[in-house]
Amino acid sequence: MISDLDKTYLRRCVDLARAAVDSGDEPFGSILVSGQGEILMEDHNHVAGGDHTRHPEFAIARWAANNMTIDERRQATVYTSGEHCPMCAAAHGWVELGRIVYAASSKQLVEWLTEFGASPPRVKALPIGDIITDTVIEGPVADFAEEIKSLHALSHKGRAKV
Repeated sequence: MISDLDKTYLRRCVDLARAAVDSGDEPFGSILVSGQGEILMEDHNHVAGGDHTRHPEFAIARWAANNMTIDERRQATVYTSGEHCPMCAAAHGWVELGRIVYAASSKQLVEWLTEFGASPPRVKALPIGDIITDTVIEGPVADFAEEIKSLHALSHKGRAKV
């Protein structure tokens, strides 16, 4: 069940996604929240430089592995503007992070990219639950769909298929 507090954390993720677009990157933002509700880390996409592994969810998984105990990781929640890609979902699973809450789904993203005439992602867009098990996964959250879609439209403007 998505709470008002969950929506507050998702709002921060959408703001980070907007910051990514403003800096010339793709609109994805994520935060790691401890079991006590403290934001431990936040980041946005950094793939514009050519390294397409620089997703915020992947950075969060690596940070968590280096800075949290296994119990702390299991109690934490990752909030993100967009559903984890397979790479990030696997990283999340391997370091045993807890709950995932996302604003927009991979399915929505693929539909939007098609609508924009943009190239589809090179990595197949699979639901997180197809990659990892034993993780509470909640999303998408409809409240953010139009705003996230508009960020993707801005990001993909000029990158459409010719």
